[in-house]
Amino acid sequence: PMNCILPTSHFLESISSILPACRPRNIENSSMEKREIDLTVSCYGKVKDVKYDVVILPWGATEPHNLHLPYLTDCILPHDIAVDAATLALERSGVRCMVMPPVPFGAHNPGQRELPFCIHTRYTTQQAILEDIVASFYVQGIRKMVILGGHGGNNFKGMIRDLAVTYPDFLIMATDWFSIIPTKGYFEADIDDHAGESETSAMMYYHPELVNLAEAGDGASRPFAIASLNEKVAWTPRHWDKATVDSGVGNPKKASAEKGERYLKPVIEKLATLFAEVGQHDLY
Repeated sequence: PMNCILPTSHFLESISSILPACRPRNIENSSMEKREIDLTVSCYGKVKDVKYDVVILPWGATEPHNLHLPYLTDCILPHDIAVDAATLALERSGVRCMVMPPVPFGAHNPGQRELPFCIHTRYTTQQAILEDIVASFYVQGIRKMVILGGHGGNNFKGMIRDLAVTYPDFLIMATDWFSIIPTKGYFEADIDDHAGESETSAMMYYHPELVNLAEAGDGASRPFAIASLNEKVAWTPRHWDKATVDSGVGNPKKASAEKGERYLKPVIEKLATLFAEVGQHDLY
């Protein structure tokens, strides 16, 4: 139904029929139609005469998330968060964003690609995808875009620098929804890295019908034998088959929809402010 209060499961309905109708959230609904800000449910007739200030591109991955979260968790969450933030930005500032369907291709660590249905894409592949997206938007007259990440293995900084040279009048920026607000004080787990308490809580808030905590593993993980790597003196990718047991890192058993709601509210507020400021101002 198109009269649902945001966020909804419509993104998932566009690729699957497994989800029920959407349920209301705590962000106030407005008179504008959701189809004007969420391309997963939009149509040409709704957007062809509308001027958009900013495009939001959710970018995730296709990978296991412990034993209990959907493979597309890293796509579902940035999409739904972006729709909420775009709605808030429009209501408060009049800045109009279009939230694109999420890109499901992420970069993964050794030992992840071997897991069933995990799709690893190289950064060169991601760059080619991003370049084609930007080129399409450019000829359409769009000049501002925010990439909202849902997967920690992706990194767009170098790609954005290159695109800033090729398209100096196209403003592109990137952020990850989970890095905007520190999790301390919101969640209890000491280790909470992948499909743990925070990510599970966020999914329980948006899509409780997709989360069964009884199926979850405990997210046990193994640190590096090199102490300096654990202290982040240097970086190298973790080998997922050696560092994890159930593909998760962090115990999700204390997750709840209430924790997810409490944490996501300031995240959405920050993103709504970002979207509004990007739509209203030039870079300098």
